[in-house]
Amino acid sequence: MSQPGHAVPPSPLPVDSEGIWEATARLPEQIADAARAVAGIGPLPGAAGVRHVAVAGMGGSGVAGDVLAAYAAPRSPLAVTVLKSYDLPRSVGPGTLLFIVSYSGSTEETLSLAAAAHEAAATVVALSAGGPLAELARAHDWLHVPLPASLPQPRTALGATTVPPLLLLERLGILENASRDVAAAVTQLLGRRDQLFSPSGPAALVARRIGRTFPLLHGADGLGAVAATRWKTQINENAKSPAFVGVEPELCHNELAGWGQDGDVTRQVLTLIQLRMAHEHPQIERRQDLVAEILLEVMAEVIEVRGEGEGDLAQFFDLAYFGDVTSLFLAGAESLDPGPIPTLVEVKEALRQA
Repeated sequence: MSQPGHAVPPSPLPVDSEGIWEATARLPEQIADAARAVAGIGPLPGAAGVRHVAVAGMGGSGVAGDVLAAYAAPRSPLAVTVLKSYDLPRSVGPGTLLFIVSYSGSTEETLSLAAAAHEAAATVVALSAGGPLAELARAHDWLHVPLPASLPQPRTALGATTVPPLLLLERLGILENASRDVAAAVTQLLGRRDQLFSPSGPAALVARRIGRTFPLLHGADGLGAVAATRWKTQINENAKSPAFVGVEPELCHNELAGWGQDGDVTRQVLTLIQLRMAHEHPQIERRQDLVAEILLEVMAEVIEVRGEGEGDLAQFFDLAYFGDVTSLFLAGAESLDPGPIPTLVEVKEALRQA
């Protein structure tokens, strides 16, 4: 439920059959609820023999792995591997703590990895709202973290899927200060909600500036890159529009050379959006500035969005929240229903019948 003084702004969308607007707006409550739920989960697997952490998941559920890997990289001595396919790497075995995340509990690729993880004798923590994954967890005596079943789409479960791995690793002594950073994210999002969800706010303005061009998202390696990918996928699914991602500093070694010609075409169809976070490497900051200056000539616009909040996790969630809302305003501008994703459903059905 919304906290007093933090009511969800009414939806301006012409059509929203699944309630994506409200589910998106309630991200701060979702994060807080997930943190409270994790505090009561147990017993936990032992951490003594854990030498490797991995996260398996696809789509909206798979973001949990991207966030954990980026957040843990400068904080944990253990490597975090993100798995987004059918096949389990040989590096996953008895010394691996594997989080298997599927909001529906029925994701084809994730279930394939779950079956292989049992054979590999990995220690598994499963996260789902039910489905076959929950049944596998019961059958194999895995720890199962129940996700709220009332959300309309996996992409609206960002807090529910990303917070438990962070806080469980903190409880196991593998990460430090995750609960502090999660609390800072909740505070930040509650303070930003009215601003972002306003039809005259910054997210609506960015959506208007994008218009009918295709967004190119640039973010710095780590949580900035995860935020850029989150913007891309939310624009894909909510606004049913193409979007593209580049990651600093790698893009300065290849992508940037590709804008040397055809500016007469690209400036009509592409808008660059740079996602910035505090405390980036000084050379990353310089690269972002230089790239913006160079690409101004070949883009319809160059837009900068800075993450706000105390700490990089809060700034990541702030950027993700900003992008989620921007994608909804893009959908609304074209009178598109942000919820249904018939093309993706069609592919899944075709695969089941093959």
